[in-house]
Amino acid sequence: MSRIDACRSCSKAGLETILSLGAMPLANSLLRADQLDAPEPRHPLDLAFCPACSLVQITETVPPEELFRDYLYFSSFSDGMVAHARELVGRLVRERRLGAQSLAVEVASNDGYLLQWYKTASVPVLGIEPARNVAAVAERDRGIPTIAEFFDLALAQRLAAEGRRADVIHANNVLAHVADLAGFVAGIRTLLAPGGVAIIEVPYLGEMIPRLEFDTIYHEHLCYFSLTALDALFRRHGLAIADVEEIALHGGSLLLQVARDEDAATAAPRVAAMLARERSIGMTAPPYYADFAPRVARWRDQFRAFLAAQRREGRRIAAYGAAAKGATLLNAAGIGRESIDFVVDRSTYKQGLFMPGVHLPIRPTEALQEEQPDLVVLLAWNFREEIVAQQAAYVRRGGRFVVPIPEVAFV
Repeated sequence: MSRIDACRSCSKAGLETILSLGAMPLANSLLRADQLDAPEPRHPLDLAFCPACSLVQITETVPPEELFRDYLYFSSFSDGMVAHARELVGRLVRERRLGAQSLAVEVASNDGYLLQWYKTASVPVLGIEPARNVAAVAERDRGIPTIAEFFDLALAQRLAAEGRRADVIHANNVLAHVADLAGFVAGIRTLLAPGGVAIIEVPYLGEMIPRLEFDTIYHEHLCYFSLTALDALFRRHGLAIADVEEIALHGGSLLLQVARDEDAATAAPRVAAMLARERSIGMTAPPYYADFAPRVARWRDQFRAFLAAQRREGRRIAAYGAAAKGATLLNAAGIGRESIDFVVDRSTYKQGLFMPGVHLPIRPTEALQEEQPDLVVLLAWNFREEIVAQQAAYVRRGGRFVVPIPEVAFV
């Protein structure tokens, strides 16, 4: 672990702490049964704001090799993610007239959930995925050529020298994971072909703060972006935001179209409009974040009281989603087996393991109908509609889902 004392984006000192969640386990370090009695590493998890460029970031850095070389998140287990990827790729193929002479690259390409749709459209593809186990699945199951390395400027320069420059680069939910923001963004500029576009998706700080989405804070997520912070970051490296859309994915995200500055035409009006809105509501100044920590503390007390009341009434409680956000939520609230019996997850790679810190067992989703708990806490609340639809049989038999964020509510 290393602790920063200057901004990850602009390198200015003077970071101001927004929230401290204390010492937390690594959110994706799921445990085997034989590890439950061993000491479990915990690291500080503090969120800070940079007054110079408005970037919100955590102050500790876990080495990427430790976090991402062997990874348990497979995007294809989410129907919503796959459907979003298919729609987005179809749109880009049409609008940019991509074909057999084009190249589509995805950075952090996971198991090929997105690039498979370019392949179906006969557009050549290249995945870049540092998790060797996940990259192997992309190649074996979907035939996606994948470089099992971290993306940076050196890799971009190597690919460009080989003549592999991209007409479109996707970077979905990866920018937040990057310790070397300068090298990553400079690499995107280097890899883009003239006239090319980078499609970048990031969870939006403008949704995270008002909706109290503190559970998206964990050691893998180094940064939390406003459009203001992104605009400054890209401009420093010769890129320009051509357009921005707000999408519902992951509790509220931004979908950006980014081009080399010499290729960028006039930005879409909604770019300037969103930048102006962020200034007007105060997102570029510390007071906007002043009540975030007190709101999290109040939520923690309310959530614990809700679960305790349900237990006193004799109700059995399970949870859905062994994702990183679930680990943050449970550990921040101090919720374990005294309140929740087990967690279910669709991913066969997670089943049979245990949640970090709180040691709740992870079971297949079929356990909901087998056990029929009275309540299920939706830790993966960002996929609420998808999960509830999949579990219609559980609901028909009287089961109820509970969304914990921003406040406890029955679905």
